[in-house]
Amino acid sequence: MPQANPTRFQDIDACVEEIIARVGKRVVLGIPLGIGKPNPLVNALYRRAKADPALRLEILTAITLEKPQGSSELEKRFLEPFVERVFGNYLDLEYASDSRAGRLPDNASVAEFFFQPGRFTKVVAQQQNYISSNYTHAARDLMENGLNVLAQMVAAREVDGEAWLSYGSNPEITLDLLPLLEQARRCGRPVVTVAQVNRAMPFMYNDAMVRPSSFDLVLDHAAYDFQLFGAPNLPVKDADYLIGLQASALVRDGGTLQIGIGGLGDAIVQCCRLRQQQNAVYRQLLADAGVIERDGDLIERIGGIEPFDRGLYGASEMFVEGFLHLYQAGILKRAVYDDIILQRLLNQGVIGESVDGSTLQALLEQGVIRARLDEAQVDWLKAVGIFNPQVRFEQGELLLDGAARVPADLSRPESYAAILAHGLGERLRGGIVLHGGFFLGPAGFYRALRELPEAESRKICMTAVRKVNHLYGNEELAVLQRRAARFINTTMMVTLMGAAVSDGLESGVVISGVGGQYNFVAMAHELPEARSILLLRSTRESGQKPSSNIVWNYGHVTIPRHLRDIVITEYGIADLRGRCDKDVIVALLNIADSRFQPELLEAAKREHKLPQSYRIPPQYSQNTPERVRAWAEPHKRRGLLPDFPLGTDFTEEEIVLEKALNGLKRRLSSKIGSAATVAKALASGPAPASAERYLRRLQLERPTGLKERILRYLVLSELIAGGYV
Repeated sequence: MPQANPTRFQDIDACVEEIIARVGKRVVLGIPLGIGKPNPLVNALYRRAKADPALRLEILTAITLEKPQGSSELEKRFLEPFVERVFGNYLDLEYASDSRAGRLPDNASVAEFFFQPGRFTKVVAQQQNYISSNYTHAARDLMENGLNVLAQMVAAREVDGEAWLSYGSNPEITLDLLPLLEQARRCGRPVVTVAQVNRAMPFMYNDAMVRPSSFDLVLDHAAYDFQLFGAPNLPVKDADYLIGLQASALVRDGGTLQIGIGGLGDAIVQCCRLRQQQNAVYRQLLADAGVIERDGDLIERIGGIEPFDRGLYGASEMFVEGFLHLYQAGILKRAVYDDIILQRLLNQGVIGESVDGSTLQALLEQGVIRARLDEAQVDWLKAVGIFNPQVRFEQGELLLDGAARVPADLSRPESYAAILAHGLGERLRGGIVLHGGFFLGPAGFYRALRELPEAESRKICMTAVRKVNHLYGNEELAVLQRRAARFINTTMMVTLMGAAVSDGLESGVVISGVGGQYNFVAMAHELPEARSILLLRSTRESGQKPSSNIVWNYGHVTIPRHLRDIVITEYGIADLRGRCDKDVIVALLNIADSRFQPELLEAAKREHKLPQSYRIPPQYSQNTPERVRAWAEPHKRRGLLPDFPLGTDFTEEEIVLEKALNGLKRRLSSKIGSAATVAKALASGPAPASAERYLRRLQLERPTGLKERILRYLVLSELIAGGYV
């Protein structure tokens, strides 16, 4: 067990020395994914390993975050001022840059079970050491790899006069690891747990709270504080909005929601807010897109388009900023309780969250409590908020605030009346509107969490991944809480047979990881009235050439076809659950980009999965980007579909330049396109006055030398071509 009082350090090198003294010259370091990593401590350990070849350092983690860096001269000019302004003193992890450059020493290694998407596709060491694991198995797999040091960044606060630490963003694996580490201690394995306090980490309550004595070592000095990695919101594309709009109509009022980070998640949040706050406008968006005409029966059966009267409960491994916006919009408000009796009565409508005499009467009628109360029942009634905290049980009597002692017997009229007058609480206690495993988002998201009043912060429970991501261990309560669950995830590709490709390529290259996607998809098939919804952009662009993300077959899958459920592209909803192969193929063909439908249709016929006479109906043969733009443009002009619905860290100039530089990158991606673009740029005339602020932002307002003049011409040409100036 960790000692009663942890050893405290203000010097990081002394802390490193103590870690090595306790576990020896082989340090197998487990650190949380995302922003829960104690970067200064990790860097100090890594530098020690580089200086001492006799020390073996093995790092086990996921989602190693790195500040963005440009790969071209223009990207660097764009990103460097942005990174300096937005990321501040965020401390990069030195092992990441060394791994990327092939400079990891022989006595150091890094193994991750989930990559920051797309960041390590060409990093040999990371690709070779990737651990393919479900998120719920991560703690087990870390122990299997010999974990002997657990290091975690934490928040610190005094609560009710006592010192507490909080896992903040990342209790999800740590809570699962702690009992495994204690078992390893009992078996004689040297183990050390280390907390590094960072005042920038939001203090989260409930399951994330921990006594300092839970750690062996605590490193705490303001000199080691650093800004959390703030992942900036990226713009939401037209296709993303159309996908998000359809997904929002499949979310049932009074149900459960899981969403992820990125443009598709932001689109769902914005569409849910429109559904809640501007319902007539929301219905018009659906009508204009033909969603009700095409999928109205499905929406009526499993979703809805009315405002969220009962509200939603969030159960998501990742607490993204969008959930906070849903809470602020009055949508994320269906509280759940970690009490089976209470949750069952709430689900049945026997009681409500407000407490009054009918609550007490319902508990008696349901046999939850007996008329003659004992101390255990009184303690339970106080814990859940039905009795107020001032009620006391002593020797068969109740002491009530403002009243004399009365017998603890509800069958006595005088006792019952006294309890109604002086003993009841106002609302049930302990309600949670969101269970999450970890959080990640922009800097403003973290600031909002730090500033959230305690009473509101306590409605959010950061907890173990095994509690969020699956049912086993506490199935009855999980089923009661997760009513009408909609587990919404993104995927890269879907085969015509309904399998999904979300984490890697058939070549073996890992893009991200399985994470919790398989868990949530499988759970959707187990929970009553739950659905798995995979969001898919119908195409992707490699340079100037589009490719279909709906394919006939693929040599790697993340979600097997026997778990197929709902797939949404910008062109429609495919309900695949329980359908035969022929019907699955037809449904997916109907939501594919029409440029690729003929070859997909031919592949299905070639393998005799469709009748040779089958033709794609005319109403599904106009799935084109032009149709998506035609739907989006008028609504964008009305401000209903903003580029950044949750706000942005980009300035107005940067928003325009981001679009222009992406367009330029596409044009320069081929030799022919590159030559034509450069020729067009060099032929452009003087810069209009409206272009000066954009050129100034890239330090190209007064170019020196041929290279800068060419860059200036390229940017100016794209600004003009895009209609930005």
